[in-house]
Amino acid sequence: MIPCMVAPTAPARVLGIIGDPVAHSLSPRMYTAAFEAAGIPWRYLAFRVLPTDLADAVRGIRALGLAGVNVTIPHKETVIAFLDGLETSARRIGAVNTIRVEDGHLIGYNTDAPGLLEALSRAGGAAVAGAQCLILGAGGAGRSAAFAVAGAGARSVTILNRTPSRAQEVMVRLAEAHPACAVAAGPLDATTVVHAAEDAAVVIQATSATLSAAMGGGGGRAAWLEALEPALRPGMMVLDMVYTPRRTELLAAAAAAGAIVVDGVSMLVHQGARSFELWTGHPAPVAAMRRALDAVERAL
Repeated sequence: MIPCMVAPTAPARVLGIIGDPVAHSLSPRMYTAAFEAAGIPWRYLAFRVLPTDLADAVRGIRALGLAGVNVTIPHKETVIAFLDGLETSARRIGAVNTIRVEDGHLIGYNTDAPGLLEALSRAGGAAVAGAQCLILGAGGAGRSAAFAVAGAGARSVTILNRTPSRAQEVMVRLAEAHPACAVAAGPLDATTVVHAAEDAAVVIQATSATLSAAMGGGGGRAAWLEALEPALRPGMMVLDMVYTPRRTELLAAAAAAGAIVVDGVSMLVHQGARSFELWTGHPAPVAAMRRALDAVERAL
């Protein structure tokens, strides 16, 4: 049994995750296990929030006395307009995945970027420093990934997105923040993906394309994903931020090609640990968090 880290008389608080879709989220299981292991009497819930209701939902965080929330698709960028302040890295990246209530103020943080680097680091194999990196997607998750690898010393970062202008916008911000890193942007289509993957040592999938259709994915196979799979090779590191399913078709193809694969659960645990520490001020029980997620996979 893990000893309590916090006095059992600590006041109960409520946290949660806001997004759309959100039914697939494993965060409630992960954080419930974390609070139990740490002896903290807090609860964590999932709240489906439509884009049209985001402003009201954010105001509700303070009105309802929540300690904070996680933010997932499609709100990581748009939520910024409704916050009272941003932590430095969240401001630089332009995306928020964690909100903490500080003296009645809603402050946005980005734990995706350090969580991604921790997941890559623990997977071993190819190092990010000096590597050529390919980021698929330019939403909040893609932005975080691009800034994470550039900050870790990547030699180059290429960002591809279905709407090329969004990739261009991330490229400009990234080049300003990390002038030593060669940055490029382009459309997320089959031809561009194959060309960009030729020299990439690290590939990060940051769209919902591999998300199970039953959980809000697009259904069907994206042409660019089908084109990418034959370009996977031994030694390449491939991280898919999607964790439902845990072993996506992209990761299965990457493993078959001899690449180093990193699943979305690894990133979820490490970014979640940082959020836990922001909210509670206590070390995160990472082992308990991972066990809770592993139990979900065994039950499937």
